Amino acid sequence: MPDSLPSDSVGLVTPQTLHFDEPLTLACGQTLKQWDLVVETYGTLNDKRTNAVLICHALSGHHHAAGYHSMDDRKPGWWDTCIGPGKPIDTNHFFVVSINNLGGCHGSTGPSTLNPDTGEPYGPDFPVVTVQDWVDSQVVLADRLGIECWAAVVGGSLGGMQALQWSISYPDRLHHAVVIASTPRLTAQNIAFNEVARRAITSDTDFHGGRYYEHDTLPRNGLMLARMVGHITYLSDASMGEKFGRELRDQAYKFGYDAEFQVESYLRYQGERFSESFDANTYLLMTRALDYFDPAYETDNDLVKAMAKARCEFLVLSFSSDWRFTPARSEELVNAMIAARCKVSYAEIEAPWGHDAFLIPTPRYNAVFTAYMKRVAREVGA
Repeated sequence: MPDSLPSDSVGLVTPQTLHFDEPLTLACGQTLKQWDLVVETYGTLNDKRTNAVLICHALSGHHHAAGYHSMDDRKPGWWDTCIGPGKPIDTNHFFVVSINNLGGCHGSTGPSTLNPDTGEPYGPDFPVVTVQDWVDSQVVLADRLGIECWAAVVGGSLGGMQALQWSISYPDRLHHAVVIASTPRLTAQNIAFNEVARRAITSDTDFHGGRYYEHDTLPRNGLMLARMVGHITYLSDASMGEKFGRELRDQAYKFGYDAEFQVESYLRYQGERFSESFDANTYLLMTRALDYFDPAYETDNDLVKAMAKARCEFLVLSFSSDWRFTPARSEELVNAMIAARCKVSYAEIEAPWGHDAFLIPTPRYNAVFTAYMKRVAREVGA
């Protein structure tokens, strides 16, 4: 960590835990009587409260999207390349709210937090949540912050699904939705990948039916395998080839089953690191929320009819090498928006990094994103 922070950083930030006593009824029929959300904010809310931007995170994301928690941090927040002074989401103009969703494992109420009725962690008793549930909780958060209408709701991947759900469920409470590297619903292949990941976790002997907290253990192997499967789908064949090729760790075959290729070593490292920082029950919840997301489900599978509820403007971005959420899925969404007479801007960005390309700044991605957000700032007087 340098002695001083970069000039385009939001600087040192402190997470806030907001407690809510308002009961929240979930799509599964269960109700959370009380719950917490952890958020970070960057920039300043203007007097008219018109310049607020909500950041929705992807599967393994959290509230720490930008800046540093201390001068000892080696890395900034997960989307620091896009949030800060002079960046696409310019904190000289916007008040940015980044959230850790319900069911998460970074402070918001979820499986690893204490159930107030029992005094023990919720574990597998934490209800299954949906994208709609997250959006409903974010509405309560907006009310707490005094934000009647977001200048924009922004998200990549699973975060983009939340931005899309906002536009349909609360059309009068956002001016713009930015949907990046996302999809209106998962393909069968995507659901299959999620099921393999969940089975890796639930088959771990240390999973104990999700009650591993009570056994003072963690299903590390299962979570590591789940992350390895997921990580493969986030990268493209070209990016993995460029980064690793078929390089051997020791330049010779050992005729065994340890990690001999560089890509094997990389995947094991990523899986092991993830298993130490993420909760297995939360992983199950997040992947199921991905599976369930389908805004056309309640409109007889008519996506045009679902999008007709929206009133905001849209920016939809896809990436050429993203085979998890392909450009074709974004184009399906854009075509439905056009048919529903929504105002939408769309760009497919040439990038070799697969699904993870939405986290990596490239000139065209940065230019398109920045130009759109500058227009949002002008429109809301930010």
